[in-house]
Formats: sequence, C-alpha cells, structure tokens
Amino acid sequence: MCLYSILGIGMLRAEDVQFRAQAPAQVIVGRPFQFTYTVNQRARDLRAPEFNNFDYIAGPYTSQSSSTSFVNGRRTSSFTMTFTYTLMAQKEGTFSIPPATINVGGEHYTSNGVKITVLPEDQPQQTGSGQQPTASNQRSATGGQQSATNGPEQGNIFVRTLVSKTKVYEQEAVLLSYKVYVAGVDLKQFTNNTTLPDFTSFLQQKIDLQDVQLELENYNGRNYQTATIYSTLLYPQKSGDITIEPATFEAVLLVPNQARSRSIFDDFFNSYTTATRSLRAPGTTIHVTPLPAGKPVSYAGGVGKFTMDAKLSATDVKANEAITLTLTIRGAGNMKLLKTPSVDWPEGFEQYDPKVTNNFKTSTGGMSGTRTIEYLAIPRAPGDYILPPVQFGYFDTEKGQYQVLTTPEYTLHIARGAGDQSATGVQQSTVSYVNKEDIRELGSDIRYISAANFAPSSEKEVLRIGFGSWQMWLLYGCPLTLALLLFVIFRKRIRENADLTRVRKRQANSVARKRLKQAKKLMGEAQHKEQFFEEIERASLQYLSDRLSIPTADLNKDTITATLRSKAIDESLIERTNNVLSDAAFARYAPAMGITPEQLYKQTESLINDLEDCKL
Repeated sequence: MCLYSILGIGMLRAEDVQFRAQAPAQVIVGRPFQFTYTVNQRARDLRAPEFNNFDYIAGPYTSQSSSTSFVNGRRTSSFTMTFTYTLMAQKEGTFSIPPATINVGGEHYTSNGVKITVLPEDQPQQTGSGQQPTASNQRSATGGQQSATNGPEQGNIFVRTLVSKTKVYEQEAVLLSYKVYVAGVDLKQFTNNTTLPDFTSFLQQKIDLQDVQLELENYNGRNYQTATIYSTLLYPQKSGDITIEPATFEAVLLVPNQARSRSIFDDFFNSYTTATRSLRAPGTTIHVTPLPAGKPVSYAGGVGKFTMDAKLSATDVKANEAITLTLTIRGAGNMKLLKTPSVDWPEGFEQYDPKVTNNFKTSTGGMSGTRTIEYLAIPRAPGDYILPPVQFGYFDTEKGQYQVLTTPEYTLHIARGAGDQSATGVQQSTVSYVNKEDIRELGSDIRYISAANFAPSSEKEVLRIGFGSWQMWLLYGCPLTLALLLFVIFRKRIRENADLTRVRKRQANSVARKRLKQAKKLMGEAQHKEQFFEEIERASLQYLSDRLSIPTADLNKDTITATLRSKAIDESLIERTNNVLSDAAFARYAPAMGITPEQLYKQTESLINDLEDCKL
C-alpha cells in the first residue's frame, strides 16, 4: 500500500514539473539582456545549449522562492527555481536558442526553445546643428508618421497611420491602425480627447484591442517602444481615391523636473511632473478599384474568399412534411454584407422565410467565420420533383475574378400523405355523402316531425301538410338558404386564406407596425442601439417583401425599383424607399455615418404610410 502511494506521489510530481525558457521577443545589438530558465521543483544539473550568435556575459545566477497560502482550510504551496544568464546579441537578425535540460528527482526534463529578433543599434540622431531631427526628418518614405510636438520630446514620441493596403477593390477590407512610437520619454497614458476621421464612404468594423503589448521596433534607424492604440476594418463602398483625414490623440507624459537638486535625497528620488501632448497621425489615401463587369446572376455581394456546403434534411418524405435545406458559407471577407442566395423550390412547395445564423470573428487579419442559412419548404402534392442547384457568386480578391459556388441537384420523392386523396376522389366522396346520407337522414327527420309534432289523422293530411303548407317552406327553405349562404361566405374566405401571397400583402402593414413598435421601445436604450437598427431594417424589408410579393432572398435595390416602377409609383417615392433601406443598413453597420435613431424611425414610418396609400 505504501509503495503504491509513493509511486502515485512520484507520478503526480512528474506531471506537475514545468520547465520553461524565457527571453525578450526583441533585443538590440550591443545591449545586454537577461535569458532565464524557471522550474517549479527543486532541480539540479542544468545543461544549457550553446548560445550561438550571442555573447555570454554572466550567469547562471540561481535564485529560489516559495510561498504557502491557506484558502478555505486548504493548504497550497508553490516553489520556483530560476537560473538567469546575461547575454548580448552580436548581430541583427532572427535567431533560435535550442531547448535546455534539467534533472528533477532523477528524471530529465526539456524546456522550450526560444526565438529572438535582434534589431540594429540606434543610428546617430544628431543633425548638423547637433539637435534632434524634426518631424520632416523622421517621416518615412510612405508618409506614415509625424512628430508629436515642437517641445523637448520632438521626435521621441509620435503616432503613425498604418494601412494594410493602399490599393483595393470595392468591398475589400482594409486594416487601418494607429501606432504610437516612444523613445527617451515616459508615456503614462492616453486621455479620452481623441479625434478620429469620419471614415466617409467606408463601412467600419472596429477591432477590440484588449491587451496592448509593447514591442521594440527599429524605425528610421532608431529603436522605439511601440504599441497599436487603435485598429479598425474599413470596407470601401465606392470606387476612386478616398481620402482618410488625420487623427489626433492626447497623451500624458512624465517629465523630470529640470530644477537644481536641493538636497541629497533628490539625487536618489527624481521628481516628475505630468505634461499633456497632442499627437497628430497623418491622413492617407486609399485607391479603390471598381469591381469588373460581368457579374454573375447569382452574385451575392461577397468580396473575399468563400466556400459553401449544402445539406438536405431528406429526399423521401410524405406530402405536408417539411424539408429543410441548410447552406453553410465559410470564408473571409465582407461577411456581414452577403445577400442570402435564392432557392428555386419546385411548384407546389410552400416556402417560408429563411433563418440566418451568423458566427463571425473580427481580427487584424479581417472578418471571417460562417453564415448558416436554413430554408424550409412543405410539399403539398405527391410526385417526383427536381430541386435545382443553388448558386452563390462572389468576387475572389486573390484571383481578381468572379467565382460561382454551386450545390448539388437533388431529386425529391414525395409520397402520398396519410388521408391524402386526389381531387376527383374528394369530389366523388362529397357527392356520395350528399346524395345518400343527407337524403336518408332527411327522410327520417320528416317522418319524425310528422309523427311527433303534427300527428295527422290520416296519410292524406300528412301529404297535404308536408308538401303544400307554409310550414314546409319555413322548415326546409330557410335552413337550405342559410346553408347556401354560409357555403358561399366560407368558400370565399378559405380561397383567400389559401392564397398566402394575398394574406401577406393584407397583413403587411400590421406586421410592420408591430416591428416599429418594438423598435420604438429600443430607441431610447443605448445598450440596444444595434437591436433598434436591426428591427428598423427588418420592418422595412419585410413590409416591401409582403406588399410587393418579392421573396426576401430576392430583395435588393434593383428588384424593388423595377417592381415599384411597374406599378407606376412616383420616382420620388421610389428614391425615398431606396434611401431608407440604405440608411438602415449603413446605420446598422456604420454608426459613424451620423443619422440618429429618431430620424431613421420617422423616415421608415412615413415611408410605410405613403406606400399604404398606393395601389400595390
């Protein structure tokens, strides 16, 4: 038992051993730096590799630390052993240091390898007058940076405007970043007094920078501590040269006092004051090339690189059973602006609005992820049908041409559902029911009424009362007339309800009002601003889809404009319709465009009211 316990403890200790090598990611030629190995168990016999391309200055210096804590009556202890080397790089480049080995409890463990980038030494920064270079001296060939101030920190802190590309296609993502460079000054923080461009003619997707990491970078012959302070993805909405205006940032610096020391303590404890500096990042220009002519019919507005998978729930079902087609579009590009591909279901299939699920991720590499679209349809009649392939067209930025993705063609076998009969069978059954059952029961009712209520004295009197009196017309004429009237009324209502297009057109206004009412509730809540714009966009799109009898998947500016013109709608109202749809889309994905929720709500409500007065 004791032997098993000892073996168990030994195995646990072996699993818990952590042996790691650590070093700065970037170092500078000729400047010493520390390279450390840490292990969380008592160890011996460290065997470090050869530090090729690095000068060995000193080490290893060994240090130990331990701690013990009690949490909820449970004792927890930790131990760390550190081996520190001092090295210095011999030349610039990127070099790898192999793993080391160490002995812990008689077992040998191997550390990780480390890759270090060595930057060149600082070049002399003095000009002919012996002063720091000016802003124009430090500007790169691409015009990517500008000095912060004209004070003593000039050239020591500035912000560059960096773009991933300067030549792109329409809707192709551009990564724009602002990067701060610091050398020789102490940057404490940035204030909230930041002025960013409006990014006019772009759709914008801001990137959340959670952990800002400082890195060394050699720029214009000088080494700086750098950090990216703002990043966003921009999607150009038009072609031509689009200028992005300069941005300004406000930084707080720690500046040492220049006064002469008044005591010996000031020599050991330097005193600092804070100074606020305005940093100006220059503007830039993006050259946007229009998408080439020859767009495929299935073009869905995508620009990037995509793939598409299709899955059909079943190919053999019974009538009145649902069929689901699921499309999954994967890739990277303007994922939020993709249109939903249309599905050409066979005639006799009742279609429903597709369900769209987005799973996007935004990073400095762009927007990527998946869009899943579920199409639901119900076959109403048995038979064999062909579901044509679904096509998704997009522009491939790598190949510089349009691509069309296609799903397989499906053969659907629809069997007769339970209790389903042909039209002829139903009609025969109805006729048979009326001719036999009703007449038989009717005769029974006549005999019952004649015998119980009238009680005639002879058969002749029965015949006289049954066929010649006003009671006969009252008893049989009124119910028959009422039955015929109800049949006509309900037949008309059933026929109207069976026409889903007319039902949706009739209910379009009430459905839109419900969405507007929901949007009005969200309008005053800042945390639900995106949901508000989404409700407004859905309200206008669903209303137009129902009133104009256009499937949601086919809704776009061209089809809406063509349909309204075919119905002789005034051009000004058509233009208002397109403007409302554009404003809703831009406000949802580009909040910086300037339209307020109140303005968009009033525009949408007014448009629906005016369209209600038109004969659509």
